[in-house]
Amino acid sequence: MAKKIMVVVVVLGILIGGLAYLLKREGDKVTDGSPDSAVLHVVTTSTMVTDMVKIIGGERVYVHGLMAPGVDPHSYTVNYDATAALKKADLVFYSGLHLEGKIQESLEKKENAYAVTDSIPKEKLLKPQAEFQGYYDPHVWGDPSVWAHCLDTVVEQLSKADPEGADEYELRADMYYDELMALHEWAKKRISEIPQSQRVLVTSHDAFFYFGKAFDIEVRGLQGISTSSKAGLKDRAELVEFIKERKLKMIFPETSVNAKGIKAVAEEAGVKLCEHELFSDAMGKVGDTVELHGERYDKGTYIGMIKHNVNTIVDGLK
Repeated sequence: MAKKIMVVVVVLGILIGGLAYLLKREGDKVTDGSPDSAVLHVVTTSTMVTDMVKIIGGERVYVHGLMAPGVDPHSYTVNYDATAALKKADLVFYSGLHLEGKIQESLEKKENAYAVTDSIPKEKLLKPQAEFQGYYDPHVWGDPSVWAHCLDTVVEQLSKADPEGADEYELRADMYYDELMALHEWAKKRISEIPQSQRVLVTSHDAFFYFGKAFDIEVRGLQGISTSSKAGLKDRAELVEFIKERKLKMIFPETSVNAKGIKAVAEEAGVKLCEHELFSDAMGKVGDTVELHGERYDKGTYIGMIKHNVNTIVDGLK
């Protein structure tokens, strides 16, 4: 009898947690615990990691994101406030794969810091160009089905630090996984609207290889994998020639990369530069909600980030 009561209590707790999850995610806007009520205080790096941890952690976790919208993780350096937050954190989650180039080494030395990309199977990672020193391409969030693997690390470490919340973390992760898979299928359907001959994405830097592989789009960037790579005159000339040969309709700037270089390419190639920037290494501002093609999404969430990019690319290349 006691076992039956315990099972009922657990099930009810999971159902209540699931309902709270759905209510709080209205309009794709995510909330997290307050500093006073949360069980865990967690620090995160990139906006994509911050969004994921907030969704899985819910009210039990207070999340302090170090990087603001539009901040380039490749060149981010910690200040006094960030250092203080890292010291006080129960857990730290970062992207990994050397995305956080300048602070990667210090994060790896922290016993309570975890790279969410560690749970991605190696066969799903893309090898980068030689200029990234042999490391895997870190822009894994371009493919929602690959990014979904990062949930495992978040759930595992939150559950170890807060065993009482383990069932809730698992439930939230399962629900969010389903959303990511639905997002992946939605993106495939939208991008299939682009004629095959025009399915070429030219951007400011090489942040879209996972995106290209997932959705059958050829990708070219002015700069390399890291935004710290400088595009030379030869690189620009080759890209201009490529755009002319393929008779592309439009090329795309990015929010976290200075647009000067890609603007120059557009002018030299005689091609339109999209008026809307793509989100590459950072999401938009939370609360920046739009309605487009029957979709309503917040560009300050990962799902909204992908939907914005897909809609922008499809509208520009069709």
